[in-house]
Amino acid sequence: MTDALRAELDKETITKAYARWAPLYDLVFGAVFEQGRHAAIAAAQRVGGRVLEVGVGTGLSLPYYSSDLRICGVDISEPMLRKAQQRVTEYGLDNVESLEVMDAEHLDFPDDSFDVVVAQYVITTVPNPEATLDEFARVLRPGGEIVLVSRVGAEAGLRRALEKWFAPAARKLGWRTEFSFQRYAQWAKRTHGVQLIERRAMPPFGHFSLIRFTKGDGAQNGHAAAAPARAVA
Repeated sequence: MTDALRAELDKETITKAYARWAPLYDLVFGAVFEQGRHAAIAAAQRVGGRVLEVGVGTGLSLPYYSSDLRICGVDISEPMLRKAQQRVTEYGLDNVESLEVMDAEHLDFPDDSFDVVVAQYVITTVPNPEATLDEFARVLRPGGEIVLVSRVGAEAGLRRALEKWFAPAARKLGWRTEFSFQRYAQWAKRTHGVQLIERRAMPPFGHFSLIRFTKGDGAQNGHAAAAPARAVA
């Protein structure tokens, strides 16, 4: 099986998984991921401007963004986006510019389009995480931030063993259980102009982290270099 075919099959699995989750997503994950959601929104608001939320899902975050931010939301799941659009209508969210079906690895936006790219619980679900992060950096304006809330796999111990055991079932549900923080740090290190500026544990049980990157004013999309990575606990 070629890498391209494997990626397409993974994408199909993810799309089907989230179509199944759409009717129940708010009930199952709304409260569980609330603190991480609000931390990501607060980080985006400190930057301000135009925000892209990748994996916007059912739009749980949308009512909580300040009305002076301009929001674009994308998701691979059309059923999820239908619920997001209902939320926009219900709350009269005039600052939401658009909600579109889109693959996170192939964003249909020009370079330097957004001041902030927010992705909550997304990176460990996509077939090609580093390529997806490259796309975030491409559409981000110099001086902007990438704000992730993402799973960080255990480095050792019982939780790591459980993650390995559960990995095949997790893939069918649409996410990875094993994803080390080193992958985020290495991506930042090799990506010109991108710097890791924060890592902060998030509930539940510290399995997730708020992870922030900034894109320097001199960044050039698509060129690799050894930019220093610095985590702030």
